[in-house]
Amino acid sequence: MRKNFGAQPYLYPQPVMIIGTYDENGKANAMNAAWGGIVGRDEIMIDLSSHKTTKNLEVTKAFTVSVADTKHLVACDYVGVESANNCENKMEKAGFTTVKSEFVNAPIINELLLTLECELVKVIDGSKYLGRIVNVSIDEEVLGEDGKLSLEKFKPITFDTIHGQYIELGKCVGKAFHDGLQLKNN
Repeated sequence: MRKNFGAQPYLYPQPVMIIGTYDENGKANAMNAAWGGIVGRDEIMIDLSSHKTTKNLEVTKAFTVSVADTKHLVACDYVGVESANNCENKMEKAGFTTVKSEFVNAPIINELLLTLECELVKVIDGSKYLGRIVNVSIDEEVLGEDGKLSLEKFKPITFDTIHGQYIELGKCVGKAFHDGLQLKNN
């Protein structure tokens, strides 16, 4: 038997995205965003209410999306509970350092190992920020022998919307677009 919960954001896994922007003076900022994800081959959408980040996006038209990991969980949560409007040294308190993206006018957070570098395409309904992914940069520390991201080395976290907690993603349990082929020919 199933229990109904009405309209809820219960899609799993929900990435923990850290959005990086520059303000009008070139100062880096980051925030934790819970609502968003990939919406096309080179597109991402993030739903944001009014923040210092959204003001920055209006100015620079660029942002980065870094994936939070277990190692930096506290810092990633901190940039979600503290506003740059209230704390001038938010990035320093989080322990984050940055470099400018080679591809967009937005900061790459050195400590976070997977970053999507994006241009703002448009704002939909006043809060949904559609971006075009221009580049993805990955720290060599989490690359496997095949030269690609290794989830054995990289430990991303997901947001559990029901219980308000972060969960580390686990082990590989199958091969996408392959394992189902065993049923196709039956």
